[in-house]
Amino acid sequence: MQAVILAGGMGTRLAEETKSQPKPMVKIGSRPILWHIMRRYALYGVEDFVICCGYKGHMVKEYFLDYHHANTDIDIHMDTGEFSCRGQEVEDWHVTLASTGLHTLTAGRVLKIRPYVEGEFFLTHGDGVGDIDIDALAECHRRSGKALTITVTKPAGRFGAVELDEATGEVHGFREKARADQFYVNAGFMMCSPRVFDFLGDGSEMLERGPFGRLVAAGEMNAYIHKGFWSPMDNTHDREYLRECVETGRAVWLKKERS
Repeated sequence: MQAVILAGGMGTRLAEETKSQPKPMVKIGSRPILWHIMRRYALYGVEDFVICCGYKGHMVKEYFLDYHHANTDIDIHMDTGEFSCRGQEVEDWHVTLASTGLHTLTAGRVLKIRPYVEGEFFLTHGDGVGDIDIDALAECHRRSGKALTITVTKPAGRFGAVELDEATGEVHGFREKARADQFYVNAGFMMCSPRVFDFLGDGSEMLERGPFGRLVAAGEMNAYIHKGFWSPMDNTHDREYLRECVETGRAVWLKKERS
């Protein structure tokens, strides 16, 4: 199985970071969020990745080209220039780095990597993490028989709710906003059958617009409900929250068992 990761957007809402690097390369702890997403899949045996590069894609390519040397000890023979790596083990992943265009929209990026995927594949946005059960997502998708399964979740509320009398304006109390009060949102972890390519049109749209609408109209979209942890990295608040999770040992997406 392969996992396709959309890593080409400009990430304008995190501009202080993305002026100098693509959003998937923003670090959460000591590693970019892209690595965290790949690690989640690898926990379930998915180690073949296709990364859709775009904005500052050369930085994504440089990261993986240098990855082995950066994460192992190196012996160098100065007289000959020969070197060898030893010491730490690195991930046994296969990574295809596809240049999908600077301004290409997400449907177009998926179309461009069609030659690199075989059969079913996972599809994920490169800016969010969660303790998604990848096996359960795959089982849900195959059981449905549909072209696309999206993972949906109710994110934890970030703001307390005010209880009041709207007629008089009198405040009766406060309470934490529970997940039950939220709407379901697309968590960005998806699984596709090859038929999904038939719904992408000419690639000139965002996935969530035309292609998703056509899939729904054809009865070809399914949802896997995730009740565990999930967080996007849309802004600096999200980034700091995820960094805090790593620093305090609460990065549950790096463990196969949910806490």
